[in-house]
Amino acid sequence: MANSDFDSLYQDLLIEHSKQRHGFGLQPEPAAEVHSLNRSCGDEVTLRLHMDGERVEAVSWEGQGCAISQASASMLSDLVQGMPPEECRDCIAAFRSMLQSRGKDQDAPEQLGDAVALHGVSMYPPRIKCAMLAWVALEDALEQAVPTN
Repeated sequence: MANSDFDSLYQDLLIEHSKQRHGFGLQPEPAAEVHSLNRSCGDEVTLRLHMDGERVEAVSWEGQGCAISQASASMLSDLVQGMPPEECRDCIAAFRSMLQSRGKDQDAPEQLGDAVALHGVSMYPPRIKCAMLAWVALEDALEQAVPTN
């Protein structure tokens, strides 16, 4: 498959997630709740972390903003369902590393599922905060619910 075919596939995936937002709608009784705002563009997200013992049961969220921030939150909610907190933290670190690569890291981590579609954002530094918004909120929610020692 040519590079432009991959780009098209990734763009389609991003659009799909921004329109059909998975995990959208705040669910009751969270283990933690975090509201995050991207001050540079106004995107915002409220994220609730729901735990089932030692695993993430679900991530529910509401927010507004660009297609990148909305799709990223949607992809995140799918990805972390059923994961233990430490694996979630590893995914957040891998996602952050991918976005900070400025296109140099051509091997997007397989552990990121659909979120690899956001790899191209690394070429546009102002958009990185949009893509990271929900992930930073999850990082903070995990720290509230399951603090690292």
